[in-house]
Amino acid sequence: PIVSPSTYNPTGIFKGKHVNTIFPTLFRRVTDLSYDRKRVELDDGDFIDLDWSKVDSDQLVLVLHGLEGSSDSVYMKGMNRAFNRVGWDGVAMNFRGCSGEPNRKLKSYNMGESGDLRLIIRHLEQLNQYKKLVLIGSSLGGNVILKYLGEEGENTPSFVDRAITFSVPCDIPSINVQLKKWYNQIYLKRFLSTLNEKLEIKANQFPNQLQLSGKKLKTFHDFDKNYTAPVHGYKDAEDYWNSCSSKHFLTIIKRPTLLVNALNDTFLGEHSYPYDIAENHPFLYLETPPHGGHVGFVSRNKEGLYWSEQRALAFVQ
Repeated sequence: PIVSPSTYNPTGIFKGKHVNTIFPTLFRRVTDLSYDRKRVELDDGDFIDLDWSKVDSDQLVLVLHGLEGSSDSVYMKGMNRAFNRVGWDGVAMNFRGCSGEPNRKLKSYNMGESGDLRLIIRHLEQLNQYKKLVLIGSSLGGNVILKYLGEEGENTPSFVDRAITFSVPCDIPSINVQLKKWYNQIYLKRFLSTLNEKLEIKANQFPNQLQLSGKKLKTFHDFDKNYTAPVHGYKDAEDYWNSCSSKHFLTIIKRPTLLVNALNDTFLGEHSYPYDIAENHPFLYLETPPHGGHVGFVSRNKEGLYWSEQRALAFVQ
C-alpha cells in the first residue's frame, strides 16, 4: 500500500534537503544511552560486534546503519533509545570493519551483504530470550534488510515480525548518478575519505591479494570496480549494483515492511520510489514525505524523539 499523506511536516529551514540531512550529524546528541558490546565470532574466522541496550524485555529491535556508519551514529542511538523507552531491548549491528577496528578478512560489508544479517538473526533467535524481532535499517542498512526479506520470502523465520526502513537506495545505479552531481560532492568526498583509509589498511593486511596504485579512488565506480566487486564475487561494479539493488527483491517480501523515502532525498534517483510495486503489495507500505532529506526527518517531540523514531514506534505498535 501507499501511505499518503505522510505525517512528516517540517517547518522553516528543515524543509531543505541538505539542512535536514546534515543537521543531526552536526547538532544532535544522544547521551542517555549506553551500550554493552558482545562480539559474535563467525564461521569464516571473522567477527561482528553487536552493541546491546537492554531493559529486560522479551521483544527485540535490531538496528542497522548506513554506509560508513556504526552503532555510534546518532540515528542508531536515537532509535535504540526510543524502543528502550517503550520496553523493548535494542541491539545495534556493526557491519564488518565498522565497529572501530578492522575486520580480519579481505571481504568487508557492502550494499547487499545480507549473509551476515542472516547469521546474526539466527544468532539472536538461538539466544531463546525473545519472542519477536523487528528489523530497522537506514540507507545501506535498509537496503540490506529489504534484500534479505526478499531472498527469504516464504522462508522468513517466524521470529522476524516486521521491518522498518528509511532513506533506502533501492536502485543503486541511480544513486551513483545522483552522487556525481555537484551539490552532492561534499557527501561523496566524506564517504570516500574513510573508505580509502580502510582500503589502505586492507592492502597492508593482504598485500598479495590487493594492490593499490597509490592513487585515492575518487568515485564509487572506481571503488566498487577495484575492491567491492572483485572481492565480493561480482563481475564488475555494474553487476554488483544491479545484483544488490533491493527493488528486485521487494515483490517477494512476506513480512509487514515500511519503506520511508523522502521525495527530496538528495541521494535517491526516481527508481528508488517503487510506487508500482507497493501499490498492490500485501506487505510493503511505501511512504514518501515531501521533505526529510537523507536519514534526516528532524522533528523533536516533547520526549526528544525524531519523527523517524516516532514513525517506527507507530508501525510496530
